[in-house]
Amino acid sequence: MASQHQIDAATIEDYQRDGAVCIRGAFHDWVDTIAAGIERNIENRSATASDIANGRGSFFDDYCNWERIPEFVKVIRESPAAELAAAVMQSRTAQFFHDHVLVKEPGTQKPTPWHQDIPYYFVDGRQTVSFWIPIDPVKEATLRVIAGSHKWDKMILPVRWLDDSNFYAAEGDYLPVPDPDQDPGMKVLEWEMQPGDAILFDFRTAHGARGNMTAARRRALSLRWVGDDARYVERPGRTSPPYPGHDMKPGQKLREDWFPVVFRS
Repeated sequence: MASQHQIDAATIEDYQRDGAVCIRGAFHDWVDTIAAGIERNIENRSATASDIANGRGSFFDDYCNWERIPEFVKVIRESPAAELAAAVMQSRTAQFFHDHVLVKEPGTQKPTPWHQDIPYYFVDGRQTVSFWIPIDPVKEATLRVIAGSHKWDKMILPVRWLDDSNFYAAEGDYLPVPDPDQDPGMKVLEWEMQPGDAILFDFRTAHGARGNMTAARRRALSLRWVGDDARYVERPGRTSPPYPGHDMKPGQKLREDWFPVVFRS
């Protein structure tokens, strides 16, 4: 387990202010392991996997497979991820929520729409972090985030990526999907990245990505973590991931037999 000396007070401050930071080389030693895990996931996809294609290329995504992908188990349990998560969240613990594989093949026009993760999830709290770890060099197809959006009063209306339809019925409770490229009041952060770099961002931080118009694949693994204050909440409809049969009640901490606490300070 790597120690928290990899992350300094200024990085934690940036995360708390902007809702996102890029940590260079955090998973440099884990790129081959992650690559093997992604290939295993593509070959052994779950029922929730999807291939979104419009025009050339395709955008593969799948989630909640880590327990049957030995490489992902290793990354979650043995890499610096859990300790880094606790540090930026300012939490004594880091509890693993789920994994998400995102692969954009060459020439994929489909952008990842601007969204926040928290409205899709059945968890709420101020101590949350998602890792976005590319294992290919990324420039234009990198993750993009809206600085400070984790502090917005309202959440963005969640939409289905396949067809951009609304995820829940009550639109009035949510903000419309933003277009920060056309709004000078919004600051977009994005980083050119090398394999093993990682963007860490709050579940509330609005983010998206362009299509992949390059000649190379863009493979990324996302790892989602929650901290001390995270609690189960009910949403207006079926959440993503759904986790059927979890039996949790509003206000409870996530059950540790399904969502392991990997780090305790």
